[in-house]
Parts: sequence; structure tokens; C-alpha cells
Amino acid sequence: MRTIVTYLIILLHSLNVFAQDTPEGMVRYSPDFEFQEGIYANFNMVKQNIPIPKSRLVTDIGMHDREFYKKLTESKRIIFYDENGVQQELKSSNIWGYGRNGVLYVNLGNGFHRISFVGSICHFVATITTYNQGYYDPYYSSSYSNRYYRSPSNNTASTELRQYLIDFDTGKMYDFEVSSVEIILMKDPVLYDEYASLKRKKKKQFKFVYIRKYNESHPLYFPTR
Repeated sequence: MRTIVTYLIILLHSLNVFAQDTPEGMVRYSPDFEFQEGIYANFNMVKQNIPIPKSRLVTDIGMHDREFYKKLTESKRIIFYDENGVQQELKSSNIWGYGRNGVLYVNLGNGFHRISFVGSICHFVATITTYNQGYYDPYYSSSYSNRYYRSPSNNTASTELRQYLIDFDTGKMYDFEVSSVEIILMKDPVLYDEYASLKRKKKKQFKFVYIRKYNESHPLYFPTR
């Protein structure tokens, strides 16, 4: 009986600490959290969870079209009305991303990619297209055919999956590498020292583990609406 009472006291204390740690007017991010639907012109809009809603966008695309944002961002410019009713426009290539069905999509590499893991450090996977320039032969001529040389203008495209991190404090994006994890962990000296003490192989294996540890120690908050 005493064990049960002690457990309840500890549980209540933990809940009380959690409530006290939550800043006033903010809500702690959880898997149930939903990002607002619309266009996020910049990262500050993401942090405030206040995008440009569909209702203020000027477009002929049906609001219930399942590919609404894909079609919208394929155009060079996005036209919308600001809060004062003044018509504005943005370059599609310059927007940070958009929210759809409660999920964030970030603009990177001529495409928009779902952020599957959200926290003070976010993680996502993107399909990136790269272009490899052909070997430059100064003696190349269109009248001279040689299968071992390629024209300077002969570029080849390839796609690959890459992993990225986003620091939610700054909005800065990093490749998902050991050096990037170390840079972000510097904000938590205890975790940084722990991670830095690992051997190189272990650092590679435990990158995501330490991202999770950081997020657990540094919860992400958004303004309540």
C-alpha cells in the first residue's frame, strides 16, 4: 500500500512539474499536434504556426483538389491577399513550405518533402536530383566521334535519397551527418560531451538516438490558438 501511495505522489509531482514547465500561452508539441493548413512563406510563420490560409490564396485550383499544393507550387508565383486585404505575391521557389492535413512539407531541391519527425531537432528524407557534368575534352568536336569523351554540355541527372535535420531554434538545415549532430548538441553540454566521447563508428550508429535524447530534454512549444 505504501508503495502505491509513493508512486502516486511521484506521478502527481511529475505532472505538476510538467505543467509548471509549459510556458504560458504555449502548447507542447506531441504526435497529436497539427500544423495549420496553408502556405508558410518563411520559418517564423512555422514557429508561430500561422500560415497563409487557403481562403486568402488567389488560384483557380479547386480547394478540395488532393494535389492542391503540388499544382499551386508548380507555378512560378503564388498570389494571395494579406491581412489588410492587399494583394501580394511570392515566388514559389522562395517559400519555406506548406501545411497539409496537419503535416509540414519543406521546400528543398525543387520539391516539397514531408517532415516525418518533428521536435526541437527535426528529421526528414528528401529525394534530390543532382546533375553530373560530362568530361570536358578541349579537343572535342561534333564531327569527331569518340565514345570515351563527352561534350562539355552533356550533363546527366540522377536522383538519390538524402537525410536532413532542421534546428527549430534557428530554422537552419543540416545534412544528417555526425558533424551536424555535434554542432546542434553543443547547445546541451552534457549530451554533447557524452556523444563526443563515442568512437567514430558509434557516433554514426547513434546519431538518431541522440537526436531523440535532445528532443526529450528540450521540448518544442507552439503558441496556443
